[in-house]
This record gives sequence, structure tokens and C-alpha cells, in this order.
Amino acid sequence: MRFDQFGYELTISSPAATESWDKMVLAFLAHAAKTPEYLGAVLTQEPDFAMAHAAKGLFFLMLGRRELNEAAQEGYRTAQAAVLRSSPTAREVGYVRALGAWLDGRPSETVREMEAILTRWPEDALAMKISHATRFIMGDGKGMRASVEALLPAYDAKNPARGYLFGCHAFSLEETGDYARAETAGRLGLSLSPDDAWGLHAVAHVFDMTANARAGLNWLEGREHAWAHCNNFRYHVWWHKALMHLDQGEIEAVFDLYDTEVRRDQTDDFRDISNGTSLLMRLELEGVDVGHRWDELADISERRTEDACLLFADLHYLLALIGGNRDAAVKQMLARMHRDAKKANTGELMARMANPGLSAATGLEAFGEGDYKTAFLNLGRARRSMQMAGGSHAQRDVFERLTIDAAIRGGFLDEAENILHERTTQRAGRIDSYAATRMELIAGSRLDWDEAGRLPAE
Repeated sequence: MRFDQFGYELTISSPAATESWDKMVLAFLAHAAKTPEYLGAVLTQEPDFAMAHAAKGLFFLMLGRRELNEAAQEGYRTAQAAVLRSSPTAREVGYVRALGAWLDGRPSETVREMEAILTRWPEDALAMKISHATRFIMGDGKGMRASVEALLPAYDAKNPARGYLFGCHAFSLEETGDYARAETAGRLGLSLSPDDAWGLHAVAHVFDMTANARAGLNWLEGREHAWAHCNNFRYHVWWHKALMHLDQGEIEAVFDLYDTEVRRDQTDDFRDISNGTSLLMRLELEGVDVGHRWDELADISERRTEDACLLFADLHYLLALIGGNRDAAVKQMLARMHRDAKKANTGELMARMANPGLSAATGLEAFGEGDYKTAFLNLGRARRSMQMAGGSHAQRDVFERLTIDAAIRGGFLDEAENILHERTTQRAGRIDSYAATRMELIAGSRLDWDEAGRLPAE
């Protein structure tokens, strides 16, 4: 029996494995590329460490790839066998149950298992982060905030994960609209943990949601060390920087970041695909020719039409297929989503294929075909529940923009204006360049219609 860096028992005997476990936890909190390396070392040194097998399985599920589901199942079977052989602690068994719950289609139960662990062992930062990440996938911003805030008193200045906890607090504050406190928490977290890319990116979210792109660029400039060590999460931070340049109208800078950072490695992780597709779609909505950049995204997405792991992933694959004019693959994906939506008892995440998935997907397809009335009616129907698709406000904003543009192009000017006002209210009443240009477009369209006699004079 050993003890981890938080003073909790571990059912392992090797000091080297304990050290690797502690490094793995901090690496996971920092989104570090070395996380799998440390976890692999633990499992090599302690093959009967059930909690490590369970953590590995949960990490696989978070990647949202159909081919990794079997690897997660194998991890669960191995963890269960290890439980029988090694008599793990109650905390460790909780991780095994959490993995089993997600595999059974109940990630909300995974969250409950993590929260039960945190009730007894509040400084278990791995449980904190897994709960946070799972809630994020499920679109539960309020739950993220409540979970972290319950733990704040337990993390004193000596806790090695304190900075990362503040980073998670910052993100949950931002997602629940408390922007000033989010910025403060994010800055504090980064001061304590200089590699806290999550906290740094939470502050970037604040600048996005308060229409302050220039301040956001100033924030990221010179802090590249905070995300250089990351796994593919580093692409996402570069994506944020590209969005800020887009808001400033600096298109050459956007393309430079897209080509050299965001899609430099042309990976097929759904989060990386979402970065690329949502950025290209934003550019096209501004009338910018993106060249052949859709092609590689569409090539990858054609191979993922049957994934059916996460709605958030599927909708971005669909964007890539639409952008790349892969009509047959679009039809194939929509058919699969319709089949999934009809299935009973397929799990909590799969249930979202029906709502908001089908309306959102139908709206995206119609937008790609230039049928803006159908696009708006379906995207408008989906938007009230789009948070269930997961992701952040900033990530889902591409769907909000598509809804607004569909409304304008389809002649639903009042509806477009109302959504723009709601979007601005969510952004602390501040208008970004996207909203400003659409307000001008709506006003100009109304003036044209008045002059043409198609609307009654006011």
C-alpha cells in the first residue's frame, strides 16, 4: 500500500509506480501529451492496479471514437479482474463502477460515482477533472460549477492541484456567465500552475464571450509555453487565437494559424475536426474563399459517418461533409442519425441524436443546399436545446451563426434580429463584429424592402 500526492491510499507497492501515477494525474490536469506515457508506466509496473485500468478506459471514452469503445470494454474487464485479485480501496472501486456506468450508456452515473468519491476524498483531483470533463461533454455547465465550488475549501496552498482546480472553476464560471470572476480565477490558476492550459483557455473564452478580441490576443501573446506541452488541446488554443483574429477582420492571420497550427498535423480527433470545420464555416459566412481546405476534413469525416459516439462530433463531421460537397456521405450520416434516434434504450448520449440532433442535422444539410427557409426552421427548432450536444458556448456559436444567417437569407428578419439580441445579451451586452455586420444587413434589407414597397411604410 502506498499513498498518492494528496495523501490517499493506493493499492500498489512500487514507489516508481506511485511516482508515475502522481505525474499522470498532474499531466491529465494540464492536458499534457505525456499523460499516456505516465499511465503506461503505472500499468507496466502494477498490472493489477484496477483504478489505473479504469482511468484508461474512461480516457478512451472521452475521445469519442467508435473503435476505442472495445478498448474501453477491455479496460473494464481487466479492471474487474484486478479488483478480485488485489482488494482495492473503496475509492479505487468507485472508478471501476464509473467506467462501467459510461459503457452502459449512463455517463450521468459516471459523474455521480466521481462526486461520491469527492464527498469522501475531496482532494482527489483526478476525480474532480473526470467529473468536470464528463459534465462538459454532456453540456452541464451548472453542474461543472457546483462540483468545483464544493471543493474549493479543501484545496489549500499546499495542494499541488490547486491551480488546476482554479482553472476548472474559471471555465465553469465563464460557461455560466460570470465573466469577471472567471477571468480572475483563470489568471490565479495560471499563476499557481504555469502549464494550466485549461485555465488559460478559460480566460480566452471570457474575451470571446465579452467581444474583446484584442484583449484576448494580448492575453495569449507570449503565453505559448502554457499550451506548448499539450496533447491535441494545443490546437484548440490556437483555434481561439484564430477566432480573435477573425473578429478583428485579420483574415491572413486566420489562414496562417489554420495552416500552421490548427490543422498543421491534419489529425482525425473529433475535437480537432471541430476546430477546423467551425473555423472554415465562420470564414465562409463572412464571404471568404477558403480554397481547398475543406477537402482533407471531408476525407476524414467520410470515414466517421458511422461513429455515433457523440452528437457534438457528428455535427462537425457533417459540417465538413457539407463544406466538401460530399453529398452521398451527408445522406449516409443523416440516415444513420435517423436510425439512431429511433432506437430505444441506447443511452443518454445517443438519445441526443433525436433532440437536438435530427433538427440540427437537417438544418445544416438544408443550409448547404441553399434551402434557407428549411435550414432556419430546423436550426431554430434545435437551438434551445443545443447545449445538450456538449461543447462550450464558443464552440456552439458556429451553429448560432448558421441559424442567424439562414434566417436572414430566408427572409426571417425579425427572428434573426431576436436571436442576435439574445446572443448579445449572453455576451454581457457587447456586440462583436459578427453581430454588428448582421444588424447592418438586417437594417439594409428592411430599407430595401420598404423602398420596393414590399413592406408597409412605418
